[in-house]
Amino acid sequence: MEIYILSIFPGMFESVFNETIIKRAQEKDLVKIELVNIRDFATDKHKTTDDYPYGGGAGMVMKPEPIYRAMDYVKEKNPNVHVILLSPGGLIFNQQKAKELSKMEATAIICGRYEGFDERIRFLADEEISLGKFVLSGGEIAAMAIVDATVRLIPGVLGNEESLKEESFENGLIEYPQYTRPRIFRGMAVPDILLSGNHKKIKEWREKKAKEKTIKWMGVEDG
Repeated sequence: MEIYILSIFPGMFESVFNETIIKRAQEKDLVKIELVNIRDFATDKHKTTDDYPYGGGAGMVMKPEPIYRAMDYVKEKNPNVHVILLSPGGLIFNQQKAKELSKMEATAIICGRYEGFDERIRFLADEEISLGKFVLSGGEIAAMAIVDATVRLIPGVLGNEESLKEESFENGLIEYPQYTRPRIFRGMAVPDILLSGNHKKIKEWREKKAKEKTIKWMGVEDG
C-alpha cells in the first residue's frame, strides 16, 4: 500500500512514522509512506502556500496552485490514488472507514492549515474526512491518527492477527475489560471468573461486559 501525506509541516510526521507498528510495516514493505511538502510546489521565492481571503475576513487561506501541483506529482507516481481531504465538515472517521482504506492500493491525504483552504481544492478529493466535531490547528494530527488506524489493519502488520477480531468496534461492540498480573493491585482484584479456567463462562462474561461498556459509551455519545 502507498500513502502520500501532503502537508506544509512534513517534519511533524517523522517521529510518529518511525516508531512501533508503522515503522515495522514500512520495514516489511507492507506500506510505503511518502511525505510531500506542499511548499516544494510553490513557485515564488518565499514558497508561499497561503493568501488573504477574497471578501475579507480573519486569517489566511491555503492557495490552490501548490496543492494542485503536489497532487499532479502524486498522480504521476500512481494515477489510481484515492484522495482524502481533511476537513471539519467531512464524514466522521471510524473503524469501518479504516478497513476500507486498508484495502486501497494508494491513498493521498491533504492536510489543511490556517483558516481553511480555497474551495477549489475540494475538487481534488474523492472524499472529505473529519476526526470529530472539533477544530485542530491543521490536518497533520488527524492524518497521523488515520494512518495509524489504517496501517495496523493491513494483513501481516500485526504480529497476532487474531487480536484484531476482539478489538473495540469489531462486531459493533467496545472491547471487554482486560486484566493481567498482579491478581490484586491496591485492593483491586481480578474478577474470579477470569481465573476459573471455564472458557465458556469467561466468554459469556466478556460478551456481557462488552455490551455494558458499549451501552455506556453510546449514552456518552448521545449526551
